[in-house]
Amino acid sequence: MLQPKRTKYRKQQKGRMKGNAQRGHRLSNGTFGIKSLDSNFVNARQIEAARIAATRYMKREGSLWIKIFPDKPITKKPLEVRMGKGKGAVEYWAAVVKPGRIMFEIGGVPMDVAKEALRLAAQKLPVRTKFIVARDYQA
Repeated sequence: MLQPKRTKYRKQQKGRMKGNAQRGHRLSNGTFGIKSLDSNFVNARQIEAARIAATRYMKREGSLWIKIFPDKPITKKPLEVRMGKGKGAVEYWAAVVKPGRIMFEIGGVPMDVAKEALRLAAQKLPVRTKFIVARDYQA
């Protein structure tokens, strides 16, 4: 007997991260930035660790803009708990990052300082990134 297709009505609670970023894919504030090449959840601790790494290297000169915000609650049930009894408690907050999304921007520092600061920040993130420069930048 044929089984009915269930793909249309399947619960998709965490959502799907298909396609490229529809917004936030251009530099808006700074001269330099890092752009995501993968899709993933970036949690609030990872964003904060990247921010601290970049600002420490820049020695608090110039400006750093964080262009992603962790507004999605990710829940988890405790270990060894039976099925049912509702949804689990919020484990952490995460930002949904798609390919092409600009995550951090830097302005007011030379290119070599910005490149190294954003490299250090990108090491703290769970996505592959690319260093980008504004079109109107003159060296």
